[in-house]
Amino acid sequence: MNKDTRLSDVLHVLLHMAQDNKPATSQVLARSMGTNPAVFRRTMAGLREAGYVKSGKGHGGGWQLARPLSQITLLAVYEALNRPTLFAIGNRDDRTDCQVQKHVNAALSDTMAQAEKLFIERFSGITLDQLAPDEVTSAPQP
Repeated sequence: MNKDTRLSDVLHVLLHMAQDNKPATSQVLARSMGTNPAVFRRTMAGLREAGYVKSGKGHGGGWQLARPLSQITLLAVYEALNRPTLFAIGNRDDRTDCQVQKHVNAALSDTMAQAEKLFIERFSGITLDQLAPDEVTSAPQP
């Protein structure tokens, strides 16, 4: 199964955006994500709608952070990306009369819910400035 790297890709781009602190084009940022500008813009749309980044058109336009890194959590970025699937594990059959399957489903569902709760708790406590190298966090922020 292919891994969804959007979260990692976007975090990488956001930290570079903070480092440069000037507008960067979709083409330049897409290259750093290893994708094309159209995919980059679609990926960043949720972050723009949430107010974490802004984009301008035309000469001198491009993408910039709309908030300081200290005001953006990992959870916020994850949610702006429409919560990519955490686990590829699923129940075999949700609608079953089989008692064994019901017990298996309950155990899997409960464990996944606990893991997701921990994930959300941890991600809500980490801001992007905590991930940035020192030279990025000392750069002027929007």
